[in-house]
Amino acid sequence: MALTVRSLLPQEVHVVKTGFIGLGMQGKYLAINLVEAGFDLMVFDTRPEPLEELAAVGAKIAKSCADIAAHAEIIQVCVLDDAQVEAVMLGPDGLIENAAAGTIIVLHSTIEPATVDRMANQATPRGIEVLDAPVSGSEMGAKSKTMSYMIGGLAAAVDKCRPVFETSGQKIQHVGYLGAGIRAKLAHQIIISINMMAAYEGMRVGVEAGVDAKILEKVINEGMAQSRMADNWSDLAFGPHSRKVFYKDLQLGLKLANELGISAPGAGLAQQMLDKIVP
Repeated sequence: MALTVRSLLPQEVHVVKTGFIGLGMQGKYLAINLVEAGFDLMVFDTRPEPLEELAAVGAKIAKSCADIAAHAEIIQVCVLDDAQVEAVMLGPDGLIENAAAGTIIVLHSTIEPATVDRMANQATPRGIEVLDAPVSGSEMGAKSKTMSYMIGGLAAAVDKCRPVFETSGQKIQHVGYLGAGIRAKLAHQIIISINMMAAYEGMRVGVEAGVDAKILEKVINEGMAQSRMADNWSDLAFGPHSRKVFYKDLQLGLKLANELGISAPGAGLAQQMLDKIVP
């Protein structure tokens, strides 16, 4: 059969249109990674400074969440808390009101499981898919593209989003049902906070007893007390913003534990000691 001119032309490649809302310490670098990977990205934040940085690397700039909804097939939301998620998702300028059927909205924020359910209940009748996909790795992980993802929602939607997530990390775990991702993240935050408290107490005892901090870290790394927190204790530098985030996350984790009838005194004590244990 004779070849036509059309058959000789290279096939058109579909570039996924993505949106990103929330360009904080972590979100900004997650968004930059998308631009560098070649995605057609539009971003929004209430502050001009990160928008200028994203524009400089090639992202499109939105004036509202509605602009993001009109542009993107996959929208990532990485804002601070439940109130900010609701502000982004709901209302006449929100994502749910303005996104087309078939859009996937990914909630990276650490929020209450009930908030995830509420957003999905409003999005689903409009043909919009919601995933809860909290992340671990902080600013350093976003910069180095070593983020971990814990995702709840339909497997088909997770698979569509994998190329997006892979721009910032290869550890992508589909935890299960919608809301399972955030529940896994709250468990993770309880463990990491108690690990920080243990590292703080142990390192303080050893260092004040005259043991070199780096040597003590090596000793702990080679023994049964090994943890990522203890391994890198001397180099950790979370700062005041991180303390606020950990406090909020532990509050949510303690609430979930209480709803399950589980006592979590270690998490409660870690929350009280955050000013000391978060460097």
